Amino acid sequence: MRTALMTLPCRAVVLALLMALANPMAGASPHRGNTLDAQAAPAPAQRTAGRGAAGAPRSVRISTLPWTDAERLLDTSTVVMIPLGAEAKEHGPHLPLNNDWLMAEYFAKRVMAATPVVVYPTINYHFYPAFAEYPGSTGMRLETARDLVVDVVRSIARHGPRRFYVLNTGVSTLRALAPARETLAADGIVMAYTDILNVGKDAERRVVQQKGGTHADEVETSMMLYIQPGVVTMATAPDDFHPGAGGLTRDSATAARDGKTWSRTGTFGNATLATREKGRALVEAQLLDMVAEVERLRRMAIP
Repeated sequence: MRTALMTLPCRAVVLALLMALANPMAGASPHRGNTLDAQAAPAPAQRTAGRGAAGAPRSVRISTLPWTDAERLLDTSTVVMIPLGAEAKEHGPHLPLNNDWLMAEYFAKRVMAATPVVVYPTINYHFYPAFAEYPGSTGMRLETARDLVVDVVRSIARHGPRRFYVLNTGVSTLRALAPARETLAADGIVMAYTDILNVGKDAERRVVQQKGGTHADEVETSMMLYIQPGVVTMATAPDDFHPGAGGLTRDSATAARDGKTWSRTGTFGNATLATREKGRALVEAQLLDMVAEVERLRRMAIP
């Protein structure tokens, strides 16, 4: 539960820090399309060992540096953040296939502004079995997705870091991240990851009106209206909620026969209820919890 993430004084400090930081991408111009300016090269004077003008630690995207600078950043005190978000996965008729990638890049930039982390490139393929019937969607086997994360983390850990945070924007991805964490723990590596169903839960209880849903729904659509409204087409946002326990299917007969969830549109929930105001509350609450999880990881002892 979110109340277990941090003490009230700590939450207050983090909240004050987040409120003091500008939100550089909320309300972005709709003409920007389905991309973010997420990897601008640092100025030459700032390309050294992750320090700001006053010598304070700052966040950095490792991909923008030469290896000689990366070497100075990577040691046992480093917290490495790896965003995870599908760049080709259906999100109904009103959101783009790269919705999760946009969300991962957005949260990565906000976390970078709030606390020092070394950020690696976003993983854009993973375990998404529920959406295989919808054209444009991609996925991996669970074992492949698990091993992808394990191999990436191990390759980074050989240079020093032992603390990793996977900024996860998926639900089914949790099934592959859990065994990856266990495998890495046996190597003396601590890996934490975002449980997207539980971060920001208090805000969700306050603002969400839909009867149920977890995909391209009121929650996710509201968040995108806040993060990057230009990619959302509310005119085609559906109310498509049919309770079920399995992956989504476009065929009602298949849903009844195989115990899947029928969704003609690829949406699971009521996207028509989405608003930017709800999105602001949801995004800021999730961000607060993500930063708290990174800070808790930073304090954890290495096995």
